[in-house]
Amino acid sequence: MEKLLLEIGAEEIPAGYIAPALHAMQTLLTEKLAAARIDHGRVRTFGTPRRLAIEIDAMAPKQRSDSREILGPPARIGFDDAGQPTMAAEKFAEKAGVPLSRLKRKVTDKGEYLTARKTERGLATRTVLKTMLPEVVLAVPFPKSMRWADLDITFARPIHTIVALLGEKTVPFSVGNIKSGRNSCGHVFMAPGKVKLGQAGAYADALRQAHVVADIDARRKMVVDEVARAASAAGGRVLEDDELVDIVTNLVENPIATTGRFETEFLEVPKEVLITAMREHQKYFAVVDPVGQLMPAFVAVNNTRTRDLALVATGHERVLRARLSDAKFFYRADLQVSADERLEKLSGVLFQAELGSMRAKSGRIAALGAYLVDAVGGDAALKRQVERAARLCKTDLVSQVVVEFPKLQGVMGRVYAAVAGEPGDIPAAIEEHYRPARSGGVLPQTLTGAIVSIADKMDSICGCFSIGLAPTGAADPYALRRQAIGVVQIMRAMNLSLSLSELIRFGLSQFGGKTANRLDELAAAIYVFFEARIERILTEEGFAKDSVAAVTAVSVDQIPDAWQRVEALDRIRAEADFVPLAVAFKRVVNILKKSDRVAAVPLDESLFEKPCEAKLLKAYQGVQEKVAAQVREGGYEAALRDIATLKGPVDDFFEGVMVMAEDDAVRANRRTLLERLAGLFTHIADFSKITT
Repeated sequence: MEKLLLEIGAEEIPAGYIAPALHAMQTLLTEKLAAARIDHGRVRTFGTPRRLAIEIDAMAPKQRSDSREILGPPARIGFDDAGQPTMAAEKFAEKAGVPLSRLKRKVTDKGEYLTARKTERGLATRTVLKTMLPEVVLAVPFPKSMRWADLDITFARPIHTIVALLGEKTVPFSVGNIKSGRNSCGHVFMAPGKVKLGQAGAYADALRQAHVVADIDARRKMVVDEVARAASAAGGRVLEDDELVDIVTNLVENPIATTGRFETEFLEVPKEVLITAMREHQKYFAVVDPVGQLMPAFVAVNNTRTRDLALVATGHERVLRARLSDAKFFYRADLQVSADERLEKLSGVLFQAELGSMRAKSGRIAALGAYLVDAVGGDAALKRQVERAARLCKTDLVSQVVVEFPKLQGVMGRVYAAVAGEPGDIPAAIEEHYRPARSGGVLPQTLTGAIVSIADKMDSICGCFSIGLAPTGAADPYALRRQAIGVVQIMRAMNLSLSLSELIRFGLSQFGGKTANRLDELAAAIYVFFEARIERILTEEGFAKDSVAAVTAVSVDQIPDAWQRVEALDRIRAEADFVPLAVAFKRVVNILKKSDRVAAVPLDESLFEKPCEAKLLKAYQGVQEKVAAQVREGGYEAALRDIATLKGPVDDFFEGVMVMAEDDAVRANRRTLLERLAGLFTHIADFSKITT
């Protein structure tokens, strides 16, 4: 069996396009091979700024033959009374591609039908690939594609070459005005000529000889090693940045690192600004000393080896000096503006057309923050810090540094607040209020930051819902799902016990007339939105789906409490006797749901007809107060264990009496007894949701 190689040579492809494009190429090609019944072995991808390639081992020489039975018309329609084939049989045979003599009769559940066995012989793999490979090339998706010359095809960048080899033979086809062949290209500077490939398996080695490291993992390791070596030569170590390593890996074909330096005067600028200036604009790695302090040095990764690396370093230093001079100017200018002045400037920054400015949003965040402090029992000092941090949390959006480096929003807010002498946790809270930046990201570490973060996210959620911008399907332009998940994660991590529904209503009330007439409707929609996020998080954490459904069906209003209940339920259900217990209490709930609702009636022991009724009441009374106290304290596992002691009396009750008795008074009395019993666990879980 032979190897297949497909390489698309192009002008420089953006670094961020390469990995997704290779993944798509692999998926497209392997799916097409499977659909074409062509077996194969291991699949590898290669990529550099100037090429995307895929190599597949052990390609089958031809397609597998396909034989399948086709069901035709009923036999009575296919043949007449004399046993001669009708037009229906002839058409069926023609469609199946078989002579009339090869039609068979088959008895099915619906009667006797005509059948035919259609066999599709496998074609040579090379023949199939002539059509398949150009389809794959043109189907590779990119965030942005372009046209070139007078062609009607698109790709990330203009295609220059296509290599298509099956073993030693080319697979001939054309894409636009480019014909496939066996010629790749070497390094643009160190080996700019053609690289002729004798066979598909020689690809990686042939390119290495032409100074191109096509294997992304191998090239990434070279980048890491080169950067570490250069940083060590500067007397420090590289500041870890895996994302930058990935970017640089796909910017070069043969990485060579060099060290540069910048003037110490730039160290007066916050390190975050310097690191961002180096990283975002120049793709340079920052260097730190053994204790983690930023050094006036950097590492640049070049795409070619030169005779004089010192001269190359001088060029990098000259470019970076201009960038850092700009950053220093912006920072100094920002220090001349007070936080309150920047707050006023937020009036000119739009949050959302119908929801007003960032200045208005800051005020709503402060109001929500004050509400949250009261809800969690915070003191006056905490409230002052929360309100101040909330008002300042967006002010760095109008700073010159953040306008130049948007990724530093929040970070610069913390820096400017610290320089201005804002007390306590206010500076930290300004940075933390953006957290978590993604699902599973770092959460706020201070209570002030946690409260401001929740307030900011709740304001966005309530505001967007109020103007009809709730997420739909895959559309979530304001990332409300991520923000809701962030609220849940923060409340859980900080163990903030407060009413989610009341918080939602307060958040909606901040928008006045937009929500006044629809407050109940909007509050219910947002609560359901949060409930769905909580269910998903709990399920992803490994809790049983029916346990999650049972707990969320009761309430998710107190978020930490919901976790405590599902954890307790999952621990209890792991025990051997849980299933019969669940069956018993599920029966209680289902009977109450199915029976006609009547006005509440007091329990009358004189209406008991069987000893099992009194026995169940006595057992209930024996645990009632204990369970209620445990539920109030969050001791749900202990409460469930005490409730479990009622299984015997419950079983005896159902065996001894009919709940739906003919006598109205007896029936209502027994229903009241079951309602009291259900009241023990209805604040923990809905047992009707448990799978038994």
